[in-house]
Amino acid sequence: MKDDWNDLEEQIEKGPKSAFNLAIKVILLVMLLVAVLGGISYIGGFFTETGQVIKEEFGPRAMLEKYEWFKDAAAELDKKNADIQVYQSRLNSMKESYEGLKRWEWGRTDKEQFNLWNQEVAGVVASFNGLAAEYNSQMAKFNWKFANKGMLPQGANEPLPREFKTYQIN
Repeated sequence: MKDDWNDLEEQIEKGPKSAFNLAIKVILLVMLLVAVLGGISYIGGFFTETGQVIKEEFGPRAMLEKYEWFKDAAAELDKKNADIQVYQSRLNSMKESYEGLKRWEWGRTDKEQFNLWNQEVAGVVASFNGLAAEYNSQMAKFNWKFANKGMLPQGANEPLPREFKTYQIN
């Protein structure tokens, strides 16, 4: 070991060119070492990140949250569908009471109320369509497909629909 230091000291004493070559060799060695360690770290990070994503998307907590979202969305869609039917029956009832008359012959307050109910129906239909589109989109994604298996958790009577009912058109 002592001889190695002596050789190094001799090279440095030989002149700046020899010292410069030594410095280049040391820098290249350090760069090579950093590149190798960086590559190993990158590859290791890839596998670590992959494992983390798998846990976040397919872990028990994520599956439960996704299943609950589907159940909540399906219940909300059923509610919106029922609301649409209630609003439609009110509109139909008013139409029946004015059967045989042109719309401009209706009472002013009834025309205003009819228009208001029509707007309410349109709003609920648009809301239904938006949630149905999101439901269908989530069900089509591969990381949400677990809900497509048709297996039921304990206590459930019906599987989640694979795609929600057709969009409402008013």
